[in-house]
Amino acid sequence: MDMDADIVIAGGGLNGPALALALARNGLRVVVVDARPAPARAEAGFDGRAYALAIASKRLLSMIGVWARVADQVQPILKIKASDGHAGHGAAPFFLDFDSAEIEEGPMGFMLEDRHLYAAFLAEMAQTPGVTLLSGETVVAQQAGATGVQVTLASGRVIGARVLVGCDGRGSGVAARAGIRRQGWGYGQTALVTAVWHERNHDGTAQQFFMPSGPLAILPLKGGHHSSIVWSETDEAARAIQALDDEAYLAALKPRFGDFLGKLALAGARFTYPLSLSLAERFVAPRVALVGDAAHGVHPIAGQGLNLGLRDVAALAEVLVEAARRGEDIGAMDVLERYQRWRRFDSTFLALGMDTVNRLFSNDNPILRLGRDLGMGLVSALPGLRRGFIRQAAGLSGDLPKLLSGQPI
Repeated sequence: MDMDADIVIAGGGLNGPALALALARNGLRVVVVDARPAPARAEAGFDGRAYALAIASKRLLSMIGVWARVADQVQPILKIKASDGHAGHGAAPFFLDFDSAEIEEGPMGFMLEDRHLYAAFLAEMAQTPGVTLLSGETVVAQQAGATGVQVTLASGRVIGARVLVGCDGRGSGVAARAGIRRQGWGYGQTALVTAVWHERNHDGTAQQFFMPSGPLAILPLKGGHHSSIVWSETDEAARAIQALDDEAYLAALKPRFGDFLGKLALAGARFTYPLSLSLAERFVAPRVALVGDAAHGVHPIAGQGLNLGLRDVAALAEVLVEAARRGEDIGAMDVLERYQRWRRFDSTFLALGMDTVNRLFSNDNPILRLGRDLGMGLVSALPGLRRGFIRQAAGLSGDLPKLLSGQPI
């Protein structure tokens, strides 16, 4: 089989470019196939969509040359507050209050707008030898063989490579064509996503307010007076709220948001996303590996979706680069299974953990409400336990790949 590249990556969102840069910086040839025209997303204006990047994710972005391009656009997350209650009635007396001063590594994370992060990936890929970006293309067929995989694009072009990586989301065509099934369920919830301007400075504090209908996350953006909102409601309620005009939408948000940041105004576009749990039964198949949402779609309750994907990126890059250095066939099943062993348990455990937290808090059972409030009070009262939660949120726990530890592969 003719080899046009070592790795073909289907999907050019964020995980795909991150993996491409990690591999190419270590001597591998990578083709990224992105269905979207690159300039359209890179030149987008402010719309409020943003990501909470853990410390470990920042380290990875630094190692692949992206962080330097976005460092002046990030908002450090200095504190995290989580509380339980009802819209319009304030929070319960027990709550979680995490402070970055309790760990040595600095801020627990960083908020960064999607438009800035994607533009940085695009610019870095353009300057990195070994990366080829094919925009406006999709993978429509794949054929794994003994020595490689042939990937057919919608344009008819055929690319030969050692490995095909699916970074193509929850409805991954790469996974489906490889015969990898998915398990999961819907939550009966929809996330309403937007951005707000607020009168008072957020001081770098991320807020999570748990209500019976679903959690509301208020995530600080650069500048002090804008925050990204991820607001979960039942599907029916979310449809009704999304159909409102801006004034009525804001009126529905205010009792849930509260007045702790003063006056509010909508400041970004409005989006909705259905919420569900979706796990691939396998992360690998002959000549195929899955990364990010293609492997595991999780509830956004802790903002860990992208961080979880970047953990996949770091692990797969390390497995493939080290195998190549040893002269192994990087697409052989025994190589790909090293990646699966490394990532499948951790990602499944985290996904199910977020599922449990959402189910525990998205109800109004008085016994459960008492238990969870006492639990939050206990965590806040015990410095060692609180510090463990902070390190988990910062992505500093577990068997970290080298890139997440700030080390080269």
